[in-house]
Amino acid sequence: MGHLRVQKLGKAYKRYAHKAGRFAEWLGLGTHHELNWVLRDVSFNVAPGEAVGIIGSNGAGKSTLLKILSGTMRPTIGSYEAGGRIAALLELGIGFHPEFTGRQNVYMAGSIIGLSTSNVDSLFGAIVDFAEIGDYIDRPIRTYSSGMHVRLAFSVATAVRPDILIVDEALSVGDTYFQHKSFDRIRRFRNEGTTLLFVSHNPAAIKTLCNRALLLDRGVLLRDDAPDAVLDYYNALIAKQRVEYEIRQSESGAAGKATRSGSAEASIESIDLLVDGHSVRAMRSGAPAVIRVAIEAHVPLAELTVGIVIRDRLGNDVFGTNTFHLGASRTDLRIGERVHAEFEFPSLALNVGSYSITVALHAGHAHTSANFDWWDRALVIQVVQGNAPTVIGVCVFPITVTWSASGTTRALPDIARVAQQFR
Repeated sequence: MGHLRVQKLGKAYKRYAHKAGRFAEWLGLGTHHELNWVLRDVSFNVAPGEAVGIIGSNGAGKSTLLKILSGTMRPTIGSYEAGGRIAALLELGIGFHPEFTGRQNVYMAGSIIGLSTSNVDSLFGAIVDFAEIGDYIDRPIRTYSSGMHVRLAFSVATAVRPDILIVDEALSVGDTYFQHKSFDRIRRFRNEGTTLLFVSHNPAAIKTLCNRALLLDRGVLLRDDAPDAVLDYYNALIAKQRVEYEIRQSESGAAGKATRSGSAEASIESIDLLVDGHSVRAMRSGAPAVIRVAIEAHVPLAELTVGIVIRDRLGNDVFGTNTFHLGASRTDLRIGERVHAEFEFPSLALNVGSYSITVALHAGHAHTSANFDWWDRALVIQVVQGNAPTVIGVCVFPITVTWSASGTTRALPDIARVAQQFR
């Protein structure tokens, strides 16, 4: 009892370019939508009595996953199996009727979670005592504050210990006193064998309540590990996103300030850093990456070489190459022809720090012969900690360490004899 098995779960919503598309599909006139995936290919198992935290940024798919597991939403693909009775604290108080009294809503909510009237009768006193809302129990819900709403909803939902308890930040709107009281009840349920799925942005709560954590990002399960390991990875991910935002903001405010020179026979239209097909300005050390250069020819070109140089924040060259040395230069470009040159790194093994990328278009092996466009510091990127061990310098080389016995035993010198030699 209390187990969960999730297999390749996914949820997508139809997105129509025009309002008439939905009507056209209803008439059988073809497909007029594209799928917007908010959850894709998520698989994991939870053993009975296990406490699992789920973390991720807003929009990562956490609430969607929990709504599917609690039965309030159908998945688009995949399946799940839940063993035992589930209590879900998602949007506390949703379903409460504002014109009904608290007492009436307690009986109504109790029937929704499978409690009979006689069950609610026997539990009613404990529900009201835990909620601590006093005489308001016989007043309409519309007169309640948001905190009172939460108190009553939580008290009803947890009146009976469930096999599986799903909590989605629902307690964040309650007052501090009630949060402590609620977490004590959740902790007691966990100690008594309830399986717990807990979503929170509070690292301390995840570490305290959970013995395992899942990290979701853009609907994909990135990590499934101990809470400390997952939270460390999540913090690095947040740092990368913050740095990327700052870099993009500085790019928009510093357009045209980078040094450029050349004959303009060809021009660099844009330069981008791609990780997993996404344009980024911050990346994890050692991740696969692509530097993409967009180019336009303004005159016929018999030969075009594209070069890149990566420099550290002090301006020192870290790495540089060009298509001539790689045997991949273009020939016979026409006027107005636009092309992309992509430099693919299976592992961009730069150490943590800030780097700039300079791009050059020219003929031959070097820009000194025919320089079409030289763009200094065309792109600034930030590299954050990856999965490799901490190192110093600008490069992260694959490295292993082994220990072995020397295989020989050398006799220690006789101290008296050695001392005699120096007399």
